[in-house]
Amino acid sequence: MAINDDSQIRMLLAQPRRIAVVGASPNPARDSNRVLGFLVAQGHDVIAVNPGHAGGTIHGAPVVASLSDISPPAEMIDIFRNSDAASAAVDDAIAHGAKAVWMQLGVINTAAATRAEAAGLIVVMDRCPKIEIPRLGLLG
Repeated sequence: MAINDDSQIRMLLAQPRRIAVVGASPNPARDSNRVLGFLVAQGHDVIAVNPGHAGGTIHGAPVVASLSDISPPAEMIDIFRNSDAASAAVDDAIAHGAKAVWMQLGVINTAAATRAEAAGLIVVMDRCPKIEIPRLGLLG
């Protein structure tokens, strides 16, 4: 199932990646906004996915309507959707050609995780990169 081993999570987060944040919000009070800003500050190439704000930017990251608007594909898809909606986001990540899906704290969808793993993606579930990066000593 989803990876929980620190060495695997470290490997996923240790180098700058192209990361799409699905459900990113321009509202600074939202966790997705703060995590997106943190990932940008860590040197990742971040693209926000929010159809209601496509064409804008969040923390300097471009906002697109869907994963299909990102080229080349993002390596990791960070999902800020509820557990049920994460299923469609994972299916989109598989179709997009991502290498990993990351479901945020409280987002648990084992069926979607199983589909992602069967498609060859790395899966992290119920964790937050903004917590994991400093915890693992990976601050950039």
